[in-house]
Amino acid sequence: MTIIKTAIEGPFIVEPRVFGDARGYFFESFNQRDFAKQTGLELNFVQDNESRSTYGVVRGLHFQRPPYAQAKLVRVVEGRVLDVAVDIRRGSLTYGQYVAVELSSENHRQFYVPHGFAHGFAVLSDTAVFQYKCDNYYHPESEGALAWDDPDLAIDWQITPDAVLLSDKDRSHPRLVNFETPFC
Repeated sequence: MTIIKTAIEGPFIVEPRVFGDARGYFFESFNQRDFAKQTGLELNFVQDNESRSTYGVVRGLHFQRPPYAQAKLVRVVEGRVLDVAVDIRRGSLTYGQYVAVELSSENHRQFYVPHGFAHGFAVLSDTAVFQYKCDNYYHPESEGALAWDDPDLAIDWQITPDAVLLSDKDRSHPRLVNFETPFC
């Protein structure tokens, strides 16, 4: 695997070695020993999640408050998404900035989103199957989120606003300017 740094300290891209021939392809989607050796992170992933969504769906920008914060390793097994991580660490030099990465079943890339980042994605293909590993269990009482369309973040989701599909919950999150981060 190759680790690719992003413009913000913390999140990074994982590019696996893919072995392909006329029969198809093979790659290790995760290897704890190699991940720790390459990144220096000793994570214990405890929960895997999967979602299937159609074009235009935006999920996010979600996080869990400490002590239930979650680091995630995300990937797409079918389709194509724009994956986004927003820095919400108080005092960070990149507070309020984001990293966006295209993940697809073609590029096999994965994106590591550490604690202290709000996370979301937009589906760019007809459908997408999105999987992610979490280093903490889901705790509904610790949920938090930012507005996906916050003008101060100015995220280009690569979807026209009239095509965006949201859950009822994702329609009413606060903007960054009205947000008190729980992350130091």
